[in-house]
Amino acid sequence: MSLLSHTIFTDPVQFALTCLVMVVSQVIYVLFGFGSGLTAVGTLALLFPEIKDVVVLLLLVNVPAEISVAWGTRRHLQWRPLLGLGAGVVVGIPLGTRLLSHGDPRIVLVGLGWFLIAVGLVFLRLPQGGRHQPPAWLGPPTGLVSGLLTGLFGTGGPPVIIWYHLSTADKTLFRGHLMTIFLLMTLVRVPSYAIDGLVTPVRLWSALAVLPAVLLGAWLGHRLHVRISDRLFRILVCVLLVLLGAMLLIRH
Repeated sequence: MSLLSHTIFTDPVQFALTCLVMVVSQVIYVLFGFGSGLTAVGTLALLFPEIKDVVVLLLLVNVPAEISVAWGTRRHLQWRPLLGLGAGVVVGIPLGTRLLSHGDPRIVLVGLGWFLIAVGLVFLRLPQGGRHQPPAWLGPPTGLVSGLLTGLFGTGGPPVIIWYHLSTADKTLFRGHLMTIFLLMTLVRVPSYAIDGLVTPVRLWSALAVLPAVLLGAWLGHRLHVRISDRLFRILVCVLLVLLGAMLLIRH
């Protein structure tokens, strides 16, 4: 209990449930390259009265998976569009962080929920054939929206998920591009959150406490990723988008 006394966890049951959520969210994150934030935030919001605790915790625990996947795929990434997306992210995250600190983002969450459901259903109906690279000029505004959502909710994936779903057929490159973008978001978010007083010693200790569960989930997620086919992977991505959108609507 000495460790828990310096964390956001009020009792061992809450800690154990958080670890279980972390295992599941990391399996999803490393399997697909996204979904950790929406999965964990939606669930942990039921356990913690302060949403800021949950958002910052997810920011910190996702770092090992992001570094591992981004490093493993670094030689195969398309850096030009990735940097365009990243430029927008750098601008958007501080704006979202300010809104998280001072505003009420619930209306945006509801809109995001309906958007995810619509996109997932449309992608399920699209042919699984050729890919279509979005125009380069769309990269910065797409990154801007992703950064804004990331600063607000710790879940800026939807715009870049759509981008790479359209342009990348290979499941490993899809995951690698997404998690490289998310690693960039993390590098911007940490100082942004620290400046706004969101990164505290208590939240740092909390992230360290659940780290074993995070690493277990990441290992399981990678094992699943290497075993499924590209076609099944793309179908599951669409299904996950619909489910995540529905989770947001149920919460609000």
